[in-house]
This record gives sequence, C-alpha cells and structure tokens, in this order.
Amino acid sequence: MATPEERIRELGLELPEPVAPAGSYVPTVRTGSLVYTAGQVPFVKGELRVLGKVGAEVDPEVAAEQARICALNCVAALKAEVGELSRIARIVKVVGFVASAPDFFGQPKVINGASDLLKEIFGPAGAHARSAVGVAVLPNNVPVEVELIAEIA
Repeated sequence: MATPEERIRELGLELPEPVAPAGSYVPTVRTGSLVYTAGQVPFVKGELRVLGKVGAEVDPEVAAEQARICALNCVAALKAEVGELSRIARIVKVVGFVASAPDFFGQPKVINGASDLLKEIFGPAGAHARSAVGVAVLPNNVPVEVELIAEIA
C-alpha cells in the first residue's frame, strides 16, 4: 500500500513548505493523540492567487480548487508536526470557511475540494466529519480557509 507521501506524488502534487503563522498562534497543536491545525488559506509558494467572494468574484469550481490547496497546506502542517504522514491514523474533522456572496449557498460543494483530496491522500482514513460554513470575509480576502483535526496512530 502506498504511503500518503507517495499518494501525493502520484496525484502530481508537491507537499509545500508549511505556511508560517501570520499572527499570534502556532500552526499546529498536539494534545494526546490529536493534532489540530490552524486555519490554512490557499497559499501557493507564498502567493494568494485567487481573491474575492464565492458566488461573486470567484466561481464555485475555482473555490473548490482553492479548498484543495488549503487542505494540502493542512497536510504540510501535519507532516511538520508528526514527521511521516503514515503516522496519521485518520482525519477526524474538517472545518471549511467559504467567503460567500449573500446569495451563494453552495459551501458544501466548495469544501468537497478539501474533503476529496484528504480521501485521495489518506484513503479510508481520510473520511471525516465536516462543517462547511459561509462567512462574510476571510483574511486577505481569500475565498476559502480550511482547518482540520487528525488522530495520530
């Protein structure tokens, strides 16, 4: 069976360097067998390439891809905390925030971008509980932010 790192490569992705905190917080917190990530925005090589509200300036399909990037950044934070990603027993919970136009109601489909990637990387252990929340605005005007909780084996 392929390791999560091998699956990432098979998907044609590269695990990024973890994003440095932009405020007074740490990227991950480990308590017992759980690791909580801070909210991750869709930085790619230090840049935010898509800005605005979903359903207005940002198309929902583009936002789903941004959620996928957020999830990959969460995985990078996990790897920095635990070393080998094979130590992740399961993804327990994902919370996705979608900066939404007032008449946009497709937050779950946007956050599917993150959920689907986690299942692709971790297989059955990537299936998780989830919340997809519409918000008025996110930091730096990004369309999506994702955080997660993972269990360590």
